[in-house]
Amino acid sequence: MTRVVALTLDKRALSEICWICPSICPIPTSNVTNALIVLAAVVLALVGLILYAAKLRWMVTTVPRLTIATSIATDDRQTTDPLSMPRVAVIIPAYNEADNLETCVRSVLQNTALSSKQLEVWIVDDQSTDATLAIAQTLQTTLKDPCLQVLAGKPRPEGERWMGKNWACTQAAEQSDGEFLLFLDADVRLKPGAIVAAMQEAENKQLDLLSCGPAIVCGCLAEWLVQPILMNQLLADLDFAAVADPMADTVFAAGPFMLFRRIAYEKIGGHRAVASQVVEDVELARRIKTNGLRLELLLASDFVTVRMYRSFAALWEGWTKNLYLGTQRNAKAVSFFAVTMLMFYLVPWLGLAIVLSHATFGALTLIDLFLTGSAIAAILLHYDIRRSGSRVSAIPTTYWWLSGLGGALVAAIAIASMIKTETGWGWTWRGRSLQLPDG
Repeated sequence: MTRVVALTLDKRALSEICWICPSICPIPTSNVTNALIVLAAVVLALVGLILYAAKLRWMVTTVPRLTIATSIATDDRQTTDPLSMPRVAVIIPAYNEADNLETCVRSVLQNTALSSKQLEVWIVDDQSTDATLAIAQTLQTTLKDPCLQVLAGKPRPEGERWMGKNWACTQAAEQSDGEFLLFLDADVRLKPGAIVAAMQEAENKQLDLLSCGPAIVCGCLAEWLVQPILMNQLLADLDFAAVADPMADTVFAAGPFMLFRRIAYEKIGGHRAVASQVVEDVELARRIKTNGLRLELLLASDFVTVRMYRSFAALWEGWTKNLYLGTQRNAKAVSFFAVTMLMFYLVPWLGLAIVLSHATFGALTLIDLFLTGSAIAAILLHYDIRRSGSRVSAIPTTYWWLSGLGGALVAAIAIASMIKTETGWGWTWRGRSLQLPDG
């Protein structure tokens, strides 16, 4: 009996010692090594997230924004002096945009305080296979707005390589006569005063291209998982001052909202000059700078919103289309980005899951204690990062606790983008096959 009691006490004491100091316990060395590797990975993720969160908070306070223009009337176009504002042509290229087109066009017409002498709105149907053209024509008939023009786009020229919306934009630009050309995607929604504010910014600073980053709208789960992470990463990586600096090589533009001075647009060759480019917005911005013209990128979340994708399939197709090209086909950078996404977002959750499995099926150790603290701290930083980023992207913190899944999905998008771009396998946009740019 004494031996049994002594053995029981020895086991209890051993268990306590193992919890405090696992290094002296009879635990297999491989288990301790694996636990330390997991702990190191989580700590590394925590350190990276701390630095990333600090950078993001700083960027949020310094990002340049499109400001509210003064004396903007939004309920009566005739209240704006026709002589005070150059004529602007709004061009909306549309390919299979039946779900978006009407709301987009109405937001432009209803929220712009310009008369028909100052404003023309061009809808360009890019050979859509859905009801896009019929919707555009119906709008023109029912609204009877003198600003609204509908153009049934021609087929793409034989023997020429035209990617994306470049051909549609070219056709409308050649027929319009505005001193400024504003290219909008059909999924964009304008708020009151958006165009006038952008025009005033361009005129006051004598800009040749003003590109505005919109607020991001999310609907389906895939959007909530991916969009906040990618928007925050874009914000952290962008140097807005360098984009505007004519002496710097840094270029960027937000394709949904691009306002060109026509003289500058024609000088760089317009969309015709970038016909074969998939990421045409950045290429146009690059041409602006290389020609000694003035470029500016501003946040316009108070004026412009966009819901980029409405389903997982559309989101996957869209981001795998341009993520890799956006890095100038830098395989090392994209691979590192994918690993970083897994490290920052997935690893902390995996570490916490391992601790929970130990608590359920075995004894906790001191390593588990440190692992728990590090993992929870990293996960809380996911929320902090989402909250900071929302001040720029306007994406709420909804589903922030699914950041681990979001990081894994973003990593998969990055790798798939690299593979699809280099091989051409499944590389499409809205069902149309894509090819690498000429040269």
